[in-house]
Amino acid sequence: MEMLRNFPCFSLILSMGAAIVSSGLSGKLARRLNTVLLMIITLLSAGTLYLTFTTDTFYVYKMGRFSAPWGNEIRFGNLEAFMALFFCIVMLLSIWGGKKHLKKEISDFKENLYYVLLNLLLSSLLALIYTNDLFTAYVFVEINTIAACGLIMIRENGHTLEAATRYMLMSLIGSGLLLFGLCILYDITGHLLMSNIKEQVSILTETGEYQLPLTVAILFIGVGLAVKSALFPFHAWLPDAYGYSTVSSAAILSSLVSKGYIFLLIKVFYRVIGFEVIRQSEFINVLFIFGLTGMIFGSLSAIQENDIRRMIAFSSVAQIGYIYMGFGLGTEIGMVASVYHILSHAATKSMLFIAAVGLTDVSGQSKKFIDLTGAGYRNVVAGLTFTVGSLSMVGVPLFSGFISKILFAQACVGHAYKMLPTLICLAISTILNAIYFMKTVVRIYTPVKSEYASLPWKKDIGYGAVCILFIVMNVLLGMNSEPIVALIRSGIRMFG
Repeated sequence: MEMLRNFPCFSLILSMGAAIVSSGLSGKLARRLNTVLLMIITLLSAGTLYLTFTTDTFYVYKMGRFSAPWGNEIRFGNLEAFMALFFCIVMLLSIWGGKKHLKKEISDFKENLYYVLLNLLLSSLLALIYTNDLFTAYVFVEINTIAACGLIMIRENGHTLEAATRYMLMSLIGSGLLLFGLCILYDITGHLLMSNIKEQVSILTETGEYQLPLTVAILFIGVGLAVKSALFPFHAWLPDAYGYSTVSSAAILSSLVSKGYIFLLIKVFYRVIGFEVIRQSEFINVLFIFGLTGMIFGSLSAIQENDIRRMIAFSSVAQIGYIYMGFGLGTEIGMVASVYHILSHAATKSMLFIAAVGLTDVSGQSKKFIDLTGAGYRNVVAGLTFTVGSLSMVGVPLFSGFISKILFAQACVGHAYKMLPTLICLAISTILNAIYFMKTVVRIYTPVKSEYASLPWKKDIGYGAVCILFIVMNVLLGMNSEPIVALIRSGIRMFG
């Protein structure tokens, strides 16, 4: 058991070390190293989850055994271990699902660089999940930003360069706001470790000192991470970034990168400021309003799209709105619903991007809806996968999206001012989701005689296996939600 406590640290060191080693390898060897690395870290994360689940407690790992304020810490409980395990599985499936297209999308001499960026991205996501130090979190936020930007622009066409520029500009704004907030917080508390900051914030709240700087710090940190996670109306960079990058990059960016920033924000709420302080602030109402707005306008933008990948990208704006709406409810069950939706959206959105490329492959590489007519017959596995993902996004029972919407509805019941707008926006968003997702499903299953109808479907066992695994993951989340919700609830309580 004592050895298991080292696994989160091992995961971080391995992922950063693999990024360095991959820079000197060929593309083929870098790909193999990345696959082995992800499998090893998945096993390490499973071992960490076993430790926290069986002991029902959290652990603190002191880097170099130095205590605060000089030392750096990793802190992990049920939720951190489960999130790390889940992220590794989704990343592994996303890479496998888009592996065949990678050689077409980037040049051979840049293939090893692609895996360098993936390993850096993995290390940053793990750090955001595990770290108990705000400055370390900021450093890995920047590493995450650079790696994600590289994954967007590595395809090197006009669209991706423009998308990467937009992404970098918005990310720098978000990072700047986050850094200002952290500086203010450090100035008024004198600490960088999350647990120490929370102790000082509790004292300041009781004495009434520095309340204005504390509020400003909360606003800067919250808005900075909201910008980086593409909360409406800070989402302008998102459609191009997801729509024109490589298949695996789009799946990973949409499902994991923004969730890493959101998970850090949850840690700030509970482990840095204290959820009671956040609940009493007006900031939580701002998140609620922007969340509801994103749910509607993200879906309206998706309806107007004629490109399947951009439609899926705009759908992410709506789904991120769901998560922030749950934060805005200011209740434990609202937070549980948001964390569950992080899992649901990560599993479903990556599945949709992987399925979409299978449909475009048998439609002359066109992403236009008119050319996708009948694609579900030409590529059966991709059609089935896209249909399951669409049903989940709409909220049909048996799939993960249904559980998310049920949890959000339960969370708002009984709330004096937020119940009615939440239920109305949930209903409107569900109808809008059905319009653009079911429209696409009908389109891919509409028989048509066209120049693409006779295109042969080259069976790809690896691609088919990834699609089936994504479907199984989604159904497992939808059919076994009770233990997952219980784990999330216990993990959130460990945060406090």
